[in-house]
Amino acid sequence: MIPANSVGIVSKNTYSFGYPPDELLLESGRTLGPITVCYESYGKLNEQRTNAILITTGISADSHAAGYYSENDKYPGWWDPLIGPGKAFDTNKYFVICSNVIGGCAGSTGPSSIYPITGKPYGMLFPVITIKDMVRVQKKLIEHLGIQRLHTIAGGSMGGMQALEWARTFPEAVKSIIPVTCPSRSSPQEIAFSETGRQAIMADPNWNKGNYYTSKPPVFGLAIARMIGHITYLSEEKMNQKFGRKMTNRDVIPNEVDQQFEVESYLHYKGHTFVERFDANSYLFISRAIDLFDLWINNDLAQGLKSICAPSLFITMSSDWLFPPKDTLEMHNILLSQNKISQYLKIDSIHGHDGFLIETDKMTSPIKDFLAIIN
Repeated sequence: MIPANSVGIVSKNTYSFGYPPDELLLESGRTLGPITVCYESYGKLNEQRTNAILITTGISADSHAAGYYSENDKYPGWWDPLIGPGKAFDTNKYFVICSNVIGGCAGSTGPSSIYPITGKPYGMLFPVITIKDMVRVQKKLIEHLGIQRLHTIAGGSMGGMQALEWARTFPEAVKSIIPVTCPSRSSPQEIAFSETGRQAIMADPNWNKGNYYTSKPPVFGLAIARMIGHITYLSEEKMNQKFGRKMTNRDVIPNEVDQQFEVESYLHYKGHTFVERFDANSYLFISRAIDLFDLWINNDLAQGLKSICAPSLFITMSSDWLFPPKDTLEMHNILLSQNKISQYLKIDSIHGHDGFLIETDKMTSPIKDFLAIIN
């Protein structure tokens, strides 16, 4: 039974552009085209086309942010508690859009897409992409939908980076932003974790320099990369509460090496379910885009934030050690010092970075109040 406050049954849509000779020029200097963008939308665009909200995704999320694909679906979209009639992003008021980023593997152009020059999947011939490249592709989609200015852009983690990049790159097209659990740039620690995951993928014998689409994919390397990443999403308190030192088998041999603890089994489960829905090469390219994100100019954050004029609602999680609240608070304070409208909310949560997917009840009222002010 689909809940009454759900957006209901939804479907994916696609938009393609960038056909030769009009390929998209990327930050790297390379071109990409044609490009297909896969997206979903909920609610109705008003006659003035002024009520559109763009939801931006994290590293592994796709465009299925809300609703169900069928009556038999067990789970709704990944931010469903926030999107729908009467919810934070109220589809009785707003037209909500969510698209897959380029570089991914859920319908938008990425390494597993066919490279027109070779007739085979791009693999490692896919160009390096950045958060700004993702945003520029989203801008093409928004223009295609006839929208000149978005009411707000909201997203968590990498999605928050995209919201900030939108406000910096296209200030005239953004009325407000809601960046959740994201920094102004990736820290050396985050880059180190990402690189360890990438090396795990590339060390898998089946990776074959990215040319695995007609053979066995590097599932073990990708699973390890996900395990490493997932550790950074949880707080120490959450791990202690959820697992402690509980054993998977009380009769385990004391010197047995394999999966003695429940936390180990949990990480293996997360790793192996991830490989069923994600492409290893996409993980390489998207994680690198996160590493490259940097709002600072000449090592000066204030200078980097000068072009961001949209009213902002920054949301952080108290136990997030991947992208700590202090990094977000710094952006908020600088924007206030520049006489810009900014709100900052630190949610008391034990869920770590993953709190942006879990603490939706605590996020609903602040988002509603912020959007009411923007109206």
